Amino acid sequence: MTKPLSDKVLGLKPSGIRKFFDIVSEMKDAISLGVGEPDFDTPWHIRDEGIYALERGRTFYTSNAGLKELRQEISNYISRTQGINYSSDSEILVTVGGSEAIDIGLRALINPGDEVIIPQPSYVSYEPCAILANAKPVIINLKEENEFRLKPEELLNVITDKTKVLILPYPNNPTGAIMERKDLETIAKIIREKDLYVMSDEIYSALTYKNQHISIAALNGMKERTILINGFSKAYAMTGWRLGYACAPKEIISQMTKIHQYAIMCAPTTSQYAAVDALKNGDKDVEQMRQAYNQRRRFLMNAFKEMKLECFEPYGAFYVFPSIKKFGMTSEEFATRFLMEEKVAVVPGTAFGNCGEGFLRISYAYSIDNLKIAMERLNRFVTKLR
Repeated sequence: MTKPLSDKVLGLKPSGIRKFFDIVSEMKDAISLGVGEPDFDTPWHIRDEGIYALERGRTFYTSNAGLKELRQEISNYISRTQGINYSSDSEILVTVGGSEAIDIGLRALINPGDEVIIPQPSYVSYEPCAILANAKPVIINLKEENEFRLKPEELLNVITDKTKVLILPYPNNPTGAIMERKDLETIAKIIREKDLYVMSDEIYSALTYKNQHISIAALNGMKERTILINGFSKAYAMTGWRLGYACAPKEIISQMTKIHQYAIMCAPTTSQYAAVDALKNGDKDVEQMRQAYNQRRRFLMNAFKEMKLECFEPYGAFYVFPSIKKFGMTSEEFATRFLMEEKVAVVPGTAFGNCGEGFLRISYAYSIDNLKIAMERLNRFVTKLR
């Protein structure tokens, strides 16, 4: 056998995030601001519920769609935060992180040759998952002068008769950009007129610092056209528990569940019991973490201002996306030199799409003490470059 591997898989690029994480993990006294993972421990009452589930021997498979109690709590949560009513019996699927929901959601919607519109910079998985689903990714290069929001004219310019899905990645990783109601209404009008579907990745929906997050699925005529994706990793500091969910019309969820059934069976049982407690009793924990992130966000924006480093103000997630164009280096070159000379890891903007060139993603899911040290080193580095 001369070619044992799939050409499609061979053609996928490795994640640009992991390269710097792997280097910094072996570098003494280095600070990593590169990984999008909360530095908080999972709140104790949530961990305790997971421990209790193990002690009670709750270690068996759940239903493919997830624990009924968890699906009901997800339904309650979406209803009280977004005003959208999803049936816990037929319109909610519990997945292994939001990442699985992205993968199987695209596979459930796509026929070979369908086009998936992906605004970038954005999360690294969208484009590879579209390719693996036999779709053609169509990239929209978002602009800093628009605060990296998706504009209706940008969307209209790329829609063809083969367009099937728009991925809507807000609050955004890596930019921290948000879409407000007025932004979403113009996009929703186009989606309805062009008879498209939306995959709305709302994993950072609880972490906003201007207005409360609004889901496009809450707008008139959009629930039936939207796969709403969320999870527990970011808001509840539950990354390692690997738990997410998708909410969508019954006919879509049933097909996603079929793929999930064959590929996964069910999400981790212990994690599901812990997540029930998170949704019932975790609002105060989320708010405390949100306030801490907001403090760090303001600290970074002030630090950038003092060192005259350009950065639009982000109002979501836990990332900032400063511009380093004035230094005449690529994002990769800047990030590599910064790591080697100052022992601070950040992620080149190009890890999130070609239009990320000239930017860096810096995560503030780290302690203020680490952020202060990192900003002192960044100030020293950019002063030297000047």
